[in-house]
Amino acid sequence: MRDAFIARLTEHALADPRIMLVTGDLGFVVLDDFRARCPAQFVNAGVAEQNMMGVAAGLALEGHIVFVYSIANFATLRCLEQFRNDAAYHNADVKVVAIGGGFSYGALGMSHHATEDLAMLRALPEVTCMAPGTDDEVRAAVDAVIARQGAAYLRLDRDAAPVPPHGAQPVRVGVPRLLRDGTDAVVLAVGGVVREALAAAAALAHEGITVRVASVHTLRPLDASALAALCRDVPVVLTVEEHMVEGGLGGATAEVLLEHGVAPRHFRRLGVRDRFSSVVGTQAFLRTRHGLDAAAIAHTVRGAVAAAVDV
Repeated sequence: MRDAFIARLTEHALADPRIMLVTGDLGFVVLDDFRARCPAQFVNAGVAEQNMMGVAAGLALEGHIVFVYSIANFATLRCLEQFRNDAAYHNADVKVVAIGGGFSYGALGMSHHATEDLAMLRALPEVTCMAPGTDDEVRAAVDAVIARQGAAYLRLDRDAAPVPPHGAQPVRVGVPRLLRDGTDAVVLAVGGVVREALAAAAALAHEGITVRVASVHTLRPLDASALAALCRDVPVVLTVEEHMVEGGLGGATAEVLLEHGVAPRHFRRLGVRDRFSSVVGTQAFLRTRHGLDAAAIAHTVRGAVAAAVDV
């Protein structure tokens, strides 16, 4: 995802000198092309993320569109106060780009796991909060946050789902994107774990269970009517996120469905359950460990569909 992000950002920066990229002393191999082609629009703020956010807010208040690039936990947990007070409160054009969402940096331990960020950022007023699941959603998200005035959060995963075949729905801010249709269950996923949801749906299709899969790439703003419509005629709704189950996609979905009078027979949330991960390993290993891989998703859907039939 990061390569898709930097390529798209470079295109915009070459056409618009207001766009700047500020990093916290990382990503130089990825950022080398941007730095070479747009040297006056690149700042390395060093290992000082709170100061980096203040610099970004100052640049934005002087008329720049500033992208702040850092590992997800450093760009959110470490400088949440500065982002909230200096950027979001002033509706400044500061776009936080967090690489390594979820367990992308799984081998580095819980200090580098980003599993609370979506809950925190979607709670901030008027902050656009996006977590793409595919590379084309990344490119669309870059376009969108540049076009939208104000602060934004763009969460990138190390993993990405395959880009849907020709004819897939376009990416629209706030509108869940249907990637695969079905009638037995709907799986709503956010971020790179969309890949696991699609793999689970493909496996279940061989068993005669058809699953509707949607990428909920935007958590704020969220088109509640569109989300409710996706779930209204399906007996089983499952949310999947590489994130704590509290406050993220599962919470947002439950809020929307209740407020719109949508009551599926079975509603399930898959995510990290009320604990820090004391285990390290690859992203794939940690997904399996926390029940977020394709096999776990398929197992949950299979059980819920069977229970719905028995009602």
